[in-house]
Amino acid sequence: MANLMMRLPCSLRSFSVSASSSNGSPPMVGGSSGGAGPMIVELPLEKIRRPLMRTRSNDQNKVKELMDSIREIGLQVPIDVIEVDGAYYGFSGCHRYEAHQKLGLPTIRCKIRKGTKETLRHHLR
Repeated sequence: MANLMMRLPCSLRSFSVSASSSNGSPPMVGGSSGGAGPMIVELPLEKIRRPLMRTRSNDQNKVKELMDSIREIGLQVPIDVIEVDGAYYGFSGCHRYEAHQKLGLPTIRCKIRKGTKETLRHHLR
């Protein structure tokens, strides 16, 4: 597996990119600033809890279009996930998540932000 380290000027953080994935997208881009700010990571689908799934339904035409796009060029935009006490909660990217499920892909690229239980409650309102 190849790794690339880039140093960016000013207030931008350095990051690394690992070069293999189950869905055609880079699997991991992690911030090196000790946990501050979001990280982009490839997570197994079964590790992501979806608390809003029961209250919202996805547009199946949009899911099909995303399936075709992901199959052809890979996932272009990671889903948004909040990590609270080691558990991952998905709130943005429900159509992309369902497209990955239906394609049988084991992982999905996620933008992960650390949060508190209060943050989680805020998203559930």
